[in-house]
Amino acid sequence: MPTETFEKGLKIRKEVLGAAYVEKSLGAADDFNRDFQNLVTEFCWGAGWGREGGDGALSRRDRSLLNLVMLGALNRGEEFRLHLKGALTNGCSREEIRDTLIQLAIYAGIPAGVEAFRLARQVFAEIDART
Repeated sequence: MPTETFEKGLKIRKEVLGAAYVEKSLGAADDFNRDFQNLVTEFCWGAGWGREGGDGALSRRDRSLLNLVMLGALNRGEEFRLHLKGALTNGCSREEIRDTLIQLAIYAGIPAGVEAFRLARQVFAEIDART
């Protein structure tokens, strides 16, 4: 039985990453990884992204930029690409993403920045080709 936090996380996950992507991920879950998919939805998206607070609470836009830096620093290319699309959905401009990736390169190293910029250019090219 899904919890309230799971339902909140599912809603946010679909809004940020797209319903089709999320439904495909959840639909492909099997006995081995179903619990993990539920954890991601409830913990990351419900408890993390759904966190509500008073003054100074992070917006989805802020969380997206933070995710790009962390995923870029950790060299998690597929997740980086996915969250880059989510950052655009959350209202981040290409200029803000560029400055975020420069900050990543300064603090996580130039090789991480090189890879992040390479992946970002690929995602932007894919998006531009569709428009």
